[in-house]
Amino acid sequence: MKKVIIYVSLGVFSLMSGVSIANEVGSMNKNYEKAIFAGGCFWGLEKYFGEQEGVVSTRVGYTGGSVKSPGYEMVCSGATGHAEAIEITFDPSRIHYEELVEFFFRLHDPTTKDRQGPDSGSQYRSAIFYHSPIQKKSAETAVKALNNAGIFRNPVVTEIAPAGEFYAAEEYHQKYLKKNPHGYCSIQLKSGKISEVLRAAYAETGH
Repeated sequence: MKKVIIYVSLGVFSLMSGVSIANEVGSMNKNYEKAIFAGGCFWGLEKYFGEQEGVVSTRVGYTGGSVKSPGYEMVCSGATGHAEAIEITFDPSRIHYEELVEFFFRLHDPTTKDRQGPDSGSQYRSAIFYHSPIQKKSAETAVKALNNAGIFRNPVVTEIAPAGEFYAAEEYHQKYLKKNPHGYCSIQLKSGKISEVLRAAYAETGH
């Protein structure tokens, strides 16, 4: 009888421990935040953002358009108004939104409207889709600081808009460069001066 009681007690303890761990993980997940950026080929954006400490997960897709559940071919036609974008889930205790914005501006050319390298069309536009007033302010601060500092030869034309419906791209696009290491995506890390300017601007504005 004692053995049975011991086994039952251990079973209950294990179950309670499992619930406790699950609740802890759930609580942690509630603290995660999302960020959405568009800056040309989403394969490259996903690869580089996915390597950053504090980024929990990424997925590529389409947002900023007027058609529900668009597919890749529809988006490429330019008729839906969507941008190729990346949705990032991140842990703000490990990486700040402002750091993601900073990295975003180093990953693409924000001065070319509807074009990134050889890719052209509205789906390749530079855009930040914000989820909160704080994210909006961070994006606006970055654009203003970069333009004031004259970092680029031409003005930054990055669109800043509220986040709307994000439609995940087809499965073969997800983690594309991880599945296809020799796949092509034109991304070159821009000058570290961008980071210096943005960090100074954020420090000045209290971000």
